[in-house]
Amino acid sequence: MDCYTANWNPLGDSAFYRKYELYSMDWDLKEELRDCLVAAAPYGGPIALLRNPWRKEKPASVRPVLDIYSASGMPLASLPWKSGPVVSLGWSAEEELLCVQEDGVVLVYGLHGDFRRHFSMGNEVLQNRVLDARIFHTEFGSGVAILTGAHRFTLSANVGDLKLRRMPEVPGLQSAPSCWTTLCQDRVAHVLLAVGPDLYLLDHAACSTVTPPGLAPGVSSFLQMAVSFTYRHLALFTDTGYIWMGTASLKEKLCEFNCNIRAPPKQMVWCSRPRSKEKAVVVAWEKRLMVVGDAPESIQYKQLTIQVLLDRLVLRRLYPLAIQICEYLRLPEVQGVSRILAHWACYKVQQKDVSDEDVARAINQKLGDTPGVSYSDIAARAYGCGRTELAIKLLEYEPRSGEQVPLLLKMKRSKLALSKAIESGDTDLVFTVLLHLKNELNRGDFFMTLRNQPMALSLYRQFCKHQELETLKDLYNQDDNHQELGSFHIRASYAAEERIEGRVAALQTAADAFYKAKNEFAAKATEDQMRLLRLQRRLEDELGGQFLDLSLHDTVTTLILGGHNKRAEQLARDFRIPDKRLWWLKLTALAALEDWEELEKFSKSKKSPIGYLPFVEICMKQHNKYEAKKYASRVGPEQKVKALLLVGDVAQAADVAIERRNEAELSLVLSHCTGATDGVTADKIQRARAQAQKK
Repeated sequence: MDCYTANWNPLGDSAFYRKYELYSMDWDLKEELRDCLVAAAPYGGPIALLRNPWRKEKPASVRPVLDIYSASGMPLASLPWKSGPVVSLGWSAEEELLCVQEDGVVLVYGLHGDFRRHFSMGNEVLQNRVLDARIFHTEFGSGVAILTGAHRFTLSANVGDLKLRRMPEVPGLQSAPSCWTTLCQDRVAHVLLAVGPDLYLLDHAACSTVTPPGLAPGVSSFLQMAVSFTYRHLALFTDTGYIWMGTASLKEKLCEFNCNIRAPPKQMVWCSRPRSKEKAVVVAWEKRLMVVGDAPESIQYKQLTIQVLLDRLVLRRLYPLAIQICEYLRLPEVQGVSRILAHWACYKVQQKDVSDEDVARAINQKLGDTPGVSYSDIAARAYGCGRTELAIKLLEYEPRSGEQVPLLLKMKRSKLALSKAIESGDTDLVFTVLLHLKNELNRGDFFMTLRNQPMALSLYRQFCKHQELETLKDLYNQDDNHQELGSFHIRASYAAEERIEGRVAALQTAADAFYKAKNEFAAKATEDQMRLLRLQRRLEDELGGQFLDLSLHDTVTTLILGGHNKRAEQLARDFRIPDKRLWWLKLTALAALEDWEELEKFSKSKKSPIGYLPFVEICMKQHNKYEAKKYASRVGPEQKVKALLLVGDVAQAADVAIERRNEAELSLVLSHCTGATDGVTADKIQRARAQAQKK
């Protein structure tokens, strides 16, 4: 029987260790890892290798190759590198590969080697080039830190919301630091660097010197440093062969170990010891590996949530497995299955070997009306892949017009966007498209498009009435809409013109338009208004006072109030004011002046076309019963009772009503009989009624 402890090796005086292969990698590497830039994503994520990264001993004719593998070495992507020299690789929290070039441009690739986007770390980095770079992770996202050839640092804490920050200068720094790393303290990204025996901490405002507590004496240089995944702990390797481990804040020492090796390590990283809350540091040299530690980790971080797990399955295009997990965990549809299907659809539109019709049909058959799925988002992905016609077909399945229209505008399908906006009945959406069309098309094409869409034309006219009057006029001209043109010039004569000459000219244009529209009534009325304006200007010049902009009636009234009766009568004749209307105007004006003598003369000038009851009413309105009684006697029989009641002569009103045998008038008089004074009159009316009934 084999000895169970045969493969265990001693480690110190009281411990043993063994090493065994968990699984073999499936890759077939043509070059050693030392000849590649390597980046491994956390949580068993993908591994990126950039072969032949511009090493001096390599022939210039050999093109670098970027390979992406799964954690077990399964090939995921391979592509020739056609861009500039790369300094560093790293994976973001979303499993996007960040490739930092020497010129400061960062290229971003997906898990399967698909190019996503690029961004620049700024002009200063471009001018001074990149010496070194780090990809780091914070609670805000994934960040990039750059060390330039000018020995200055630039970083962005979140590449998803790029905000570049130039870190303060390190005093006296003439060469690259011996080692450096990024820290995240108090929600702010810092840079920690070593220059000889000194450590410097850079934040957004200052450069400060820091000293690790309890560090063994004799250190003249720090050769390597590593920060834990949670940014809580820090390890430093000194030229004396000591490994110092403590908190990342450099306020507490956890342990220190003399490894008796002074050569700088190739790599130093933090790891968790199996089945323990303790942290350890793994240090690697060319042919030696060392595990050092005892750093207790007081807080457990659960980074890999269900949503992150699902996202990683989606990135690997394992859609059925992701859906099974959602269904098993009974996740809400919007958070689970719907989200997975939407990702599948976005992948489906990238299959360019399948026709637009087949892709759109397959997506609709699979998704249907699944809640939480946005066809407009899928269409946007199709458009981003250069498949405009597929995007339009997918938008046909989008029930929300507000989601269809913006993408159609982006695709420069503005007329289709206008039709969709009109179908929605959303006027704000229609206005949005109209303003876009106005900027996109020349004036003639824009107006022609409006003529084919009556609702849009009507809305745009409403907009122009408040915002763009000249455009409104052009619209009416193009449509030969002379009636609306006339109305436009009428409004313009009052709104835009102050000089009387300009207003008359605008009114003349309006009259001409009305004649073209065969609206003679409006044309004549407009010409009358022109005559009135000219007359009002002449009255102001001759008589003084304010006449402009008064109506015809108010002009007559103003003349009467000013004692210019003959002028008022002439104006009435010129503008053919009917007698009844003129008498009303003159009666009202003379009563307002309380010119009772002139009013009486006027009432006797000829037979009143409006009768004399209005005289009684106007006088009583001015509280002059004496004058009112003069006219009550002249009121005709039909209105006599009402006139007598107005002046308070109830008895005589009763006599007239009895004489006329008018039941309505008798009832009216009775309603005015109050108290003992009118008792006799009331009895008289009752007797008259009784006699009428006997007959």
